[in-house]
Amino acid sequence: MLRSTMVKAHVGVLLCAVLACYAAAGAEMSNAEKDLEKRLAKRLEWFQDMKFGFFVHWGIYSQWGCIESWPLIEEDKWARPDDLPPWVERKKDMETFKRDYRALNRTFNPRKFEPRTWAEAAKYAGMKYFCFTTKHHDGFCMFDTKQTDYRITYPDCPYSRTAQPDVAKVLFDTFRDEGFAISAYFSKSDWHHPAYWSPDAPAKTRNPNYDTLKNPEQWRQFVDFVHAQIEELMTGYGKVDILWLDGGQVRPPQQDIQMDRVAAMARSHQKNLLIVDRTVGGKHENYRTPEQEVPDKPQQFVWESCITMGEQWSYKPNDKYKSSRQLIHLLVDVVAKGGNLILNVGPTSDGELPPGALERLRDIGDWMKTNGEAIYKTRVLPPYKSGRVCFTRRGGTGYAIYLCEDGQETPPRKVAINGVVPKRGSKVRLLGAKEQLRWEREGQGISVDVPQSVIESPPCKHAFVFKMALDEGERD
Repeated sequence: MLRSTMVKAHVGVLLCAVLACYAAAGAEMSNAEKDLEKRLAKRLEWFQDMKFGFFVHWGIYSQWGCIESWPLIEEDKWARPDDLPPWVERKKDMETFKRDYRALNRTFNPRKFEPRTWAEAAKYAGMKYFCFTTKHHDGFCMFDTKQTDYRITYPDCPYSRTAQPDVAKVLFDTFRDEGFAISAYFSKSDWHHPAYWSPDAPAKTRNPNYDTLKNPEQWRQFVDFVHAQIEELMTGYGKVDILWLDGGQVRPPQQDIQMDRVAAMARSHQKNLLIVDRTVGGKHENYRTPEQEVPDKPQQFVWESCITMGEQWSYKPNDKYKSSRQLIHLLVDVVAKGGNLILNVGPTSDGELPPGALERLRDIGDWMKTNGEAIYKTRVLPPYKSGRVCFTRRGGTGYAIYLCEDGQETPPRKVAINGVVPKRGSKVRLLGAKEQLRWEREGQGISVDVPQSVIESPPCKHAFVFKMALDEGERD
């Protein structure tokens, strides 16, 4: 009973946060607010069912192989390492670097861009939703906005002269055709817009370089700009499932973009939209997005770890990718703790996914074809992990996922599964194998014998999944 209660609490806790403002104000919920509560609960369950997403950071910065946007911030020296070629070539002069970075729109021309190749690779890997950087903090728009000339479809960008220059639209349409849910990344900050970084003063931090409270008209211009761009994404790009807002410093009181209005407008066009106002908290952060990390244990809220396949979000020449085994183990670890994993790849300036990334997506896909049922639509099964074994649950079925050690290519002769016990008299199966497995109680768990035939011809690599019927106490 306690296990079932813990699992169901994940959505409930978030909904309490979403609606806390009404309770704090002592206000009663309207019918529209009650309808939103129900739709959010349903959509968050839908989101958790998908488990695995594809994230892409791509823009003018891909030409330099540098970190996206952040090198423009004078105080963020970490984003301009001493060995970064574009930084060294400009004699580490900040003004020259900024000038040339901003002019990268005039040379961006990804002639090898084939969106179908991206979608097919992600689909084979078993990914279910796609998030794309429509605009990062630098302000360059990868969609056909009418609010600024600093966009991929404007004539000063060479790619604007191709048949389909609206990259965001082409990608969203292509991935949607392949069955993906669509998530639109959008930066609330914009370091190119004069009402965020005013040309009248130096800009050294990620924040506006003027007092927004003393200059409300200037700030209102920026708020109107942000609302107009988000409305373009919500009306001109087909069904959008998630609005993934970055730039957490953009929040009240100094940077109030009126999120209540943004959310109402966005949902007037996309009724079932989930909104992620990252790191801000409150009712507009429908789920949380720990970056480059995985929580130590299951959480009492809906979450998604966003993690790079390599060391950098955007393309980096000779980037060091995590191994296929590390990535599969990462996915298992996240899912066993009740989260989603959205895995990022940075395409090249030509528009190609790097060969190393494609290889790992294929390896993940090979594993998922055998073991995907232990990932999709699952929830936490306590103790969620014991030793080298992680647990997931789908209804009355439990999955024990044995994580291979480095260099190990086959399952061990005996596997100890501690903390979860199958239903008395039921069978234990190894996904991908036909052989029946012998098992027996051992302490607080079981010991499973793996047949020699399976050891000699294992069904997959990197991790092996044991499927079992659960006792009533383990069910929902």
